[in-house]
Amino acid sequence: MELTKEQLKQLLPKNPYIDHWHHALSILLPDYEINTPQRIAAFIAQCSHESGGFTALKENLNYRAETLTRLWPRLFPPEIAKAYAAMPNKQEAIANRAYGGRMGNGDEHSGDGFKFCGRGLIQLTGRSNYQAFADSLEMSIDDVPEYLGTFEGAAQSACWFWESNNLNTWADKGDILTLTKKINGGTIGLEDRVKHYEHALHVLGA
Repeated sequence: MELTKEQLKQLLPKNPYIDHWHHALSILLPDYEINTPQRIAAFIAQCSHESGGFTALKENLNYRAETLTRLWPRLFPPEIAKAYAAMPNKQEAIANRAYGGRMGNGDEHSGDGFKFCGRGLIQLTGRSNYQAFADSLEMSIDDVPEYLGTFEGAAQSACWFWESNNLNTWADKGDILTLTKKINGGTIGLEDRVKHYEHALHVLGA
């Protein structure tokens, strides 16, 4: 099936860029076989939760000290969390510490953590993921951060992640719990994702 502009308006009622998103999705969804009401509903629901209704295309790392300690207790014990939360370039510093030395990133001082922080509709994160995405499009990894900030790039990275992790299989089963675990690594926001999914099914006439 094809997602119409009117349907997308109902799914993203507060988004001012429906024309741009519809243009990108109408090209990309068929390419990645996100082409049934169940698949489209699951995709839109997960992306809506991850990106605040297709509005936040870059991870917000503007955390307070207490939040840092809760999210990353090993990396940000209270005293270190306070120091990082008080830094003038705190988002960059937090990303470099939180993501340094993993997901293919260099250590904290390499700057990879911030360079390859979460971007796109499903928050593509880490040098390894950026490189794999770049390879799939035969583009340079250095061009990926900027591309992920565009409508097409943000949507395509989500479609690529979806295909790479075989998420259509779980969408076909209506298994939002497993989809959420594959995308989030846990079950954060499950209730909201289910709500988006059920609304999307209704709008798509499934």
